[in-house]
Amino acid sequence: MRPTGTSDTPEPTGGGATPPAPSPSTGPAPDVPDPRMPDRASPGAPPPVGGVRPTLVGEFKDAVTVRAVFLVVGVAVIQLAFITSYVGAFHRPVPYRLPVAVAAPSDESVRLVAALNAIAGTPLEATAVPNAASGTSELLRRSVYGVLVVTPGSSGARLVEASASGVSAAQALTEVLDAVGAALHRTVTVDDIRPPSPGDRNSLTSFYLTIGWIVGGYLVASILGISNGSRPANPQRATVRLGVIALYALATGFLGALVVGPVLHALPGPTWSLALLGGLLVFSAGAFSMALQVIAGTIGIGITIVVFVVLGNPSAGGAYSWPLLPAFWRVIGPWIPSGAGTAAARGIAYFGGVAIGTDLLVIAAYGVLGVVAVYVVLVDVGHQLVRLPERARHRAVEAGG
Repeated sequence: MRPTGTSDTPEPTGGGATPPAPSPSTGPAPDVPDPRMPDRASPGAPPPVGGVRPTLVGEFKDAVTVRAVFLVVGVAVIQLAFITSYVGAFHRPVPYRLPVAVAAPSDESVRLVAALNAIAGTPLEATAVPNAASGTSELLRRSVYGVLVVTPGSSGARLVEASASGVSAAQALTEVLDAVGAALHRTVTVDDIRPPSPGDRNSLTSFYLTIGWIVGGYLVASILGISNGSRPANPQRATVRLGVIALYALATGFLGALVVGPVLHALPGPTWSLALLGGLLVFSAGAFSMALQVIAGTIGIGITIVVFVVLGNPSAGGAYSWPLLPAFWRVIGPWIPSGAGTAAARGIAYFGGVAIGTDLLVIAAYGVLGVVAVYVVLVDVGHQLVRLPERARHRAVEAGG
């Protein structure tokens, strides 16, 4: 016999309470949906938040921020600027004030120079020189694109050119003087004393080499900014990043010169001189791009593209020499590293490095400006002037460098 009130259920031995068995009279427990599981009516759908299922309009408002809208608009502006700049520069190349020296007898020189300068549209800018040797000297210093030599008593004339300084300019000069010769009943023969090398068709290798160096410079600065933060946390971090860009510049400058010289035989001239030019171009482009990112954040990358690609490439004098470009591109071309680098590379490859001083100064100025701007912005005076966010100065915004 068991005492009244005892149960057939054995007592728990582990010290814990045993849950009661379901009562047969009440049946199985109701099927309560697990909030962690998706809605069975819509497999794969996210659970509603607060009882309200998200709508497409709501998701759009949450995903598309004002910053994103401005960035997309900025990309569209750069895209249209790219199209406008390239087509505007190249759609109608017309010579304007092509420098040409005239070596002719004194009694004919003044008349011939005046006639050349009076051509409709001013395609030429003619100046008199004492003799052919003097004109050739100016040609090899790249002060003129050609020398028109008129021999006394001859019915013809000789045009001395150095097309390595710009094939498009040499061709335009030949066309203009052929027309002039026909009007004056003179036959103009062309003597190209410094043509491009066989591997440098149309003298474009210098242009492509320069663009490749510049693209590498601003891309490495952009990648460092994206991976480690657009603004270095302090001047010491900036020094490390600039040091990385400098090492990269030296390495890729040499490799680029090696490719176009000993490997492909596209450009003549000393490899080490081209390598140093390449190092300067890569570092200047990188430092300038880094400065723009420090000042403007990610937007600085877009500004860099505008300067070096949208404006710099079509005005570089590569596809068409500066005298064949419209006024805007003709004026800005020599003052952007794309144009200065192209002219310097041609000068090193074909003219012994003559008359490249100004080009080197222009390139170096971008690098110096970039370095100075980086350090000025990262110290207190720069913080006050540019008004960077406080966290950009008092908290590390980069992950490891």
